Amino acid sequence: MVTTVVDLATSPGGEAPGAPVVTRRRRRRVVRMPRSPKMLVGLVLLGLFLILALIGPWIAPYDPGHIVVSTTQDPSAHHWLGQNQLGQDIWSQLLVGARPTLVVSFLAGAIATVLSIVIGITAGYVGGWVDDLLSMVANVFLVLPALPLLIVVGSFLPKGDSANDLLVGGVIALTGWAWGARVLRAQSLSLRNRDFVEAARISGERTWKIIISEMVPNLIPVLAASFLFTVLYAIGTYVALGFLGVLNPAANWSWGSILFDATQGQAVVSGQWWWYVPPGLCIALLGTSLALINFGIDEFINPRLRAAGLSRKAAKKAGVPRTPQLGFTPVARRTGPRPSTIAEPVSIVEVDR
Repeated sequence: MVTTVVDLATSPGGEAPGAPVVTRRRRRRVVRMPRSPKMLVGLVLLGLFLILALIGPWIAPYDPGHIVVSTTQDPSAHHWLGQNQLGQDIWSQLLVGARPTLVVSFLAGAIATVLSIVIGITAGYVGGWVDDLLSMVANVFLVLPALPLLIVVGSFLPKGDSANDLLVGGVIALTGWAWGARVLRAQSLSLRNRDFVEAARISGERTWKIIISEMVPNLIPVLAASFLFTVLYAIGTYVALGFLGVLNPAANWSWGSILFDATQGQAVVSGQWWWYVPPGLCIALLGTSLALINFGIDEFINPRLRAAGLSRKAAKKAGVPRTPQLGFTPVARRTGPRPSTIAEPVSIVEVDR
């Protein structure tokens, strides 16, 4: 007596029953992130500012610190945005100021994100006295007044003719990492008892390897949101330092320093809108691009968000309302039977030999 296992399911090609064929339906995974209008608009705006930061100092018609005339001039063919009270070309300052603004902001975001990963995930995974100590450090930095502290620290920065973007970015990062670390700690507390983490711990993996290879990949959406909002914080902080005159404008040309000069020259009172509107508009558009990218990432990774890259036709077919009720998140549910991803039941046939 020999027992033979035979699959009686019909193969997809229409073969006769009896062939040992295991049928599995493969779902085609479609990356829908680029379809999101928010993501596309945000990426386009951010790309334009990155290009401006790269080529801005090269295409600037004048040296931003060069004095052409000694009085304020209106916009003209030679000076598109006019000149400030010192006779400096505002358009050249706007082009040159894009690079340090983006460099300092992204540098501060990267440093703050690394600190959030090291402190937040370590505190959530290890627990015990390590969690208490690291949480206390994060709470201390959370309650510190960031802007006054930066003003005090900025007064001790070296005053020279060379820009100190690395130092300024590091100082901004030290005041902006704590809230991201708190969020990562909360997420790590829910991940440290998952099966895949327990399996890695039982197999003898080291703590740092479990954090890097098991926990960090599952926290990428949170890390992306933390990085983008830290960059937003760094943009506002760097512009505020330049607007308050903390940074040396001769070494750190930024959009904040243009607003500082506009305030000193009473541009609002005299109606010289071309002096303060362009840098303010650039700051607003740069922040909007990062916010839109973050919304697009959220739509992509959050299964409960109906937009998630769906076109208008696909959303209508899925039954998603075009004008959702405020405060509620509609869910596009699948209609009809769910396709099976497992093989058909296997029958056992006894064959006598």
